[in-house]
Amino acid sequence: MHYLAIDLGAKRTGLASGDDRSGIATPAGVIVTSSAEERWRQLQQAIKEYEPDALVVGLALNMDGSEGDSAKRTRAFAEELTRRTGLPVHLHDERLTSAAADGAMARTGLTHSQKKARRDALAAMTLLHDFLLSLRNPNEPQA
Repeated sequence: MHYLAIDLGAKRTGLASGDDRSGIATPAGVIVTSSAEERWRQLQQAIKEYEPDALVVGLALNMDGSEGDSAKRTRAFAEELTRRTGLPVHLHDERLTSAAADGAMARTGLTHSQKKARRDALAAMTLLHDFLLSLRNPNEPQA
């Protein structure tokens, strides 16, 4: 199956694409907008471009595994995403994906603004990679 991962943010939403056969996830860009309708428009465009079989949305859990306001907003977003696209949506724990993205860029020589431009797509890639690994290891905890 081919997946499109979405690392939802208030202003920046990272995207990544990958499949369960290869287990490879790659960054697919960042949507930069604070407008909900513009985010939906760009998400629909990305879905049309990447033609995923399913979507993976990062669920921002607290470090103790509990859900806060952000997780509740993400669940509502995932329900709306299913309604608008008709695609299955998988929620997956996104704790530490941004930290992993920062770590991957730590010694790249990129400027702060260059790192900021890539961070959300790399976080989405990490999210999708973790999700794909969980498919191979079904005993791992899921969101």
